[in-house]
Amino acid sequence: MSDTTRETIVDTVKERYGAIAEGKSVGGCCGPSGRAQVAVGIGYDTADLAALPANANLGLGCGAPIGHLGLKPGETVVDLGSGAGIDAFLAARAVGPTGRVIGVDMTSAMLAKARENALRSGLTQVEFREGRLEALPVADSSVDAVTSNCVINLVPDKAVVFREIARILKPGGRFAISDIVLDATLPESVINDVYAYVGCISGALLRDRYLAMLHEAGFDRVDIAKDIDYLAAIGDTLDEPIAEALRRSGLSPADIAGKVRSITFTAVRR
Repeated sequence: MSDTTRETIVDTVKERYGAIAEGKSVGGCCGPSGRAQVAVGIGYDTADLAALPANANLGLGCGAPIGHLGLKPGETVVDLGSGAGIDAFLAARAVGPTGRVIGVDMTSAMLAKARENALRSGLTQVEFREGRLEALPVADSSVDAVTSNCVINLVPDKAVVFREIARILKPGGRFAISDIVLDATLPESVINDVYAYVGCISGALLRDRYLAMLHEAGFDRVDIAKDIDYLAAIGDTLDEPIAEALRRSGLSPADIAGKVRSITFTAVRR
């Protein structure tokens, strides 16, 4: 992939998620009830959702990774691609006032929304930093845990992201991530469609290659805690870019059913 193609993808992703943050686009979720439906479908607890600051849940993500981290009071956590803050705020409740949560996002509108939510919630142990996942604004070996929810698939250089996670984690530190992987190659027309990329499917890797990158980056004890059919999980709220990519390709969700998987997994840094 050329540098020009990479930056085009990044710009498209920023534009789409910036529009969602500003309320100009909500993907397949028509409003708060649709967002809640998606969140429950991918694994969030209704009680946790009810405790979140307003507008922290934008109906994004493909899993609910925080519950798999086993966070303890006083720990430091980094949330990659933190968006409006849903996982950062759940992490903040787990680590308590003596802990620390750092959300990292490259979209200025998302950062503004997350910071506004943090002020309203009074969760002073949460901060949000602007940055790319390929160059995290976090010190070496400084955090106990890392999480991310359906964002790494959007990054062209995934191996670099895994190396960055290893860099910022303390030795023995762990992560819990929800992301999209493929169990079979998608049709070329979908792979090459930018709508499918921003919809989190065409940028996904085949499962074996994805997991191999984890080991190459320095992680062991990789455990898949949850593995679901992503399109089945989001059901009637099929994300608008995915639906548009399929329409442009003359395909239906049935044509890629079972190939697109949402996995939530944990691992430990060597």
